[in-house]
Amino acid sequence: MTTLSHRTVTPSSARPGPPPRFADLIRSEWIKMRSLRSTWWTIALISLFVIGSAAVAAIANNNLAAPGRSGQEPPVFQPFTAFPATGYMTLMLVAGAIGALGAVSEYSNGMIRTTTVAVPARGAVVLAKAATTAGLWAAVGTVISLGSFLTAQAILNAEHAGVPLTHPGVLRALVASALLAPLCALVGLGLGFLLRHGAATMIASTFVLLILPTLFSTSTRWSATVNHSTLMAAWKRLVQNWGPTPDSLAFMPTVSGSWLVYALWPLITLTLAVMLVRRRDV
Repeated sequence: MTTLSHRTVTPSSARPGPPPRFADLIRSEWIKMRSLRSTWWTIALISLFVIGSAAVAAIANNNLAAPGRSGQEPPVFQPFTAFPATGYMTLMLVAGAIGALGAVSEYSNGMIRTTTVAVPARGAVVLAKAATTAGLWAAVGTVISLGSFLTAQAILNAEHAGVPLTHPGVLRALVASALLAPLCALVGLGLGFLLRHGAATMIASTFVLLILPTLFSTSTRWSATVNHSTLMAAWKRLVQNWGPTPDSLAFMPTVSGSWLVYALWPLITLTLAVMLVRRRDV
């Protein structure tokens, strides 16, 4: 006669695994992001649209300037031909929307509950998603910025109006335009964690990025200050290569102040998102 012995597992013997590292969180977020085909289609379409807008602006510039151009004047960097406002405003809208969806979708499909159970450090989840979003859109923004500039210059060269990468003002415009997409995506992501509602987040992102600058003119100092604190105004100042006008009523933002605006928008929105996510129940 044999006796079956049953070994009882005590709670102390069930040791939990090591907590996930930040690199593991980034890897997980990257898997989520790359598995969405709609994201890649959206990136491809917006990239073609912005670069195509630069091509259209360069062609229009050639058609307008060709009859009166002697070809002897040195070329002048034309920032809003290489970086058209229409194309980049659309890029701001799309990047902000995709960034917002990265946060809102976590709440709409219930994945946020699974995520917070696996990773109790909710702030780390937000930061990992922010790092992944910033990395993706920084690469996209760089491709779009270089593509827009090179495409426009190739067309302008037909009228001897193109400029090289070393021309004064080009590098700053390239960097500012490349950073615009990841900054807008991070702002959208932060708003998504703050609001958690798809429609409300899209409206808030559109208002903050595109509508708010149009509500405040630059004719008075207080109104100009609010206008200059927006990402759109900061991008326009960093892209343009001329200084303030003599008109005392036209208050112009400074280059250093515009870079500060670039830094503060994602920093403030993500800081608020981390603080709120830590205190709020899922």
